[in-house]
Amino acid sequence: MPRSEPLPRTVRLLLLARVVNRLGAFSLPFLTALISTDHAASLTTAGLVSAAFGLATIPSRLAGGHLADRIGRRTTIILGLCGCAAAQLAIAASASLTWAVAGAVLLGLAFELYEPPSQAIIGESVPERQRVRAFSLFSAALAAGGMGAGLLAALLGRWDLRWLFVTDAATCLVCALVIRLALPRDHPAPPGADQHDSTVRPLRDRALLSVLATGTAYALISQQTVITLPLALTRQNLPAADAGLLFTAAAATTVLAQPLIRLPWVTRLSTPVALALAHLLLAAGLTGYALSRTLPALLASAAVESLGDLLVIGRVYALVTDLAPPGASGRYLAVFGTSWGIAATLAPVLGTQLLAHAGTTALWSAMAAFCLLLAALHLRVTPESARSPQRRTPEERRSTEPVAVRDL
Repeated sequence: MPRSEPLPRTVRLLLLARVVNRLGAFSLPFLTALISTDHAASLTTAGLVSAAFGLATIPSRLAGGHLADRIGRRTTIILGLCGCAAAQLAIAASASLTWAVAGAVLLGLAFELYEPPSQAIIGESVPERQRVRAFSLFSAALAAGGMGAGLLAALLGRWDLRWLFVTDAATCLVCALVIRLALPRDHPAPPGADQHDSTVRPLRDRALLSVLATGTAYALISQQTVITLPLALTRQNLPAADAGLLFTAAAATTVLAQPLIRLPWVTRLSTPVALALAHLLLAAGLTGYALSRTLPALLASAAVESLGDLLVIGRVYALVTDLAPPGASGRYLAVFGTSWGIAATLAPVLGTQLLAHAGTTALWSAMAAFCLLLAALHLRVTPESARSPQRRTPEERRSTEPVAVRDL
């Protein structure tokens, strides 16, 4: 296997900061459990509160892309992290369901602010040939923090679910401090400085809309294992906190399996084929959830599912970055990122209703079947290559160098 080129310093610092943040980012999967247990809410009410959070993340993601262009990427990232910390503390201190709902909505409004600027830094700081690897490493960095996060969740969750939100808030603030001290201040261009700015309309790009549609479907499935898994475990007479162990197994697989994406036969796969294979692995893992009744079997299923996630993340974000015109990757990534907000809105309602009326086996079986459908769909609608020569501007055809890291 050939030696990989080192990633730029800016990207490496960003990866380190997100590991710190991810170490405490384990509270969201337990939001529905907290509302159900501490505030005596019904399963349907808990699902609706989580849906409100998801709905709030949609304008949050779009605002993140806009603010990154207007006030700078570093400032936007810090603003989002501090907002998340304030909302997490509000949820932890909530004395009533009303305050918990308000905290969940505030968390949604801040939750996605830092994603578009973070992803734009990565996508524009490395050459095209390294983008799949860079985004995969970003996913692995989050997973590395997630391994510790899952263990802390399993420990603190048995004590008091509110401490999950307090710890999450603390790591958000630490991450914001690391970003403030480690990343150089960027200087966004003034409005109107880019002559192409007014012609960039991501929602009119048919290729992006196709990727957005399949990405939303993938996110809907992924959110079930984030939001619904703790509740599903309780239906199987297992502790909800055991979800932390499953998250740890998935995270460990994502980190340890990183060399797989650099295997020659994997790198030679076209984007549609790679995404189809990924969804077959997801279907296998979800089928395991449907059939498993013991913790070891569930851990194995989580590991298989995470292999599918590993193949999806690097490919799809590299694809969206390549589809974007020069200087517009932040807005393209922001629009694509709304897929997670849409999914986070729909997933709690869909998951809680399936659990309440059909049970855990039906929930995971339906998600596995959905993955099989998506695998077939990718072979038909996903672009064969990330960026065809026809989509490149004359300037891009003359040069494929990445954006200068010194400007970030």
